[in-house]
Amino acid sequence: MSKSLNRVKAAINAAGLSDNIRETGLAKTAQMAAEQVGCGVDQIGKSIIFQGAKTQDVYLFLTAGGNSVDITRASAIAGEEMIKADATVVRQKTGFAIGGVSPIGHLSPSRTFMDPRLIEFEEIWVAAGTPNHVFSVQPSKLAQIINAQIIEFN
Repeated sequence: MSKSLNRVKAAINAAGLSDNIRETGLAKTAQMAAEQVGCGVDQIGKSIIFQGAKTQDVYLFLTAGGNSVDITRASAIAGEEMIKADATVVRQKTGFAIGGVSPIGHLSPSRTFMDPRLIEFEEIWVAAGTPNHVFSVQPSKLAQIINAQIIEFN
């Protein structure tokens, strides 16, 4: 089992969540992930990492699978210009590779924003630290655990 997956598993257990990690095939899109777990595309939570252009701080935007993050709105919410974090920064700050960034178990906590669309569901699926693993969680519970501000940024 990978270090990243183990870290997410430990974070799931520490948060008192059900350890329901599921291995999937490589899902390159939210639609592919939804098909593999049998849910709607918006029930897939995508972790998008941005970096502050001036501060270099890292921000997590957790969005519904059918949505994207409007970088102008993200910048306004964060209070500084956002740039897409590169793979090296994502790995250094979160401990995860792009495509497998879990919303929990980060090496360094970051300010986190959550798409209100996700809150509409009883259950969502998010990456579990690798591009091949996901876990389901109640979105309101996840928002509490990751201290997410629920705000429109699409």
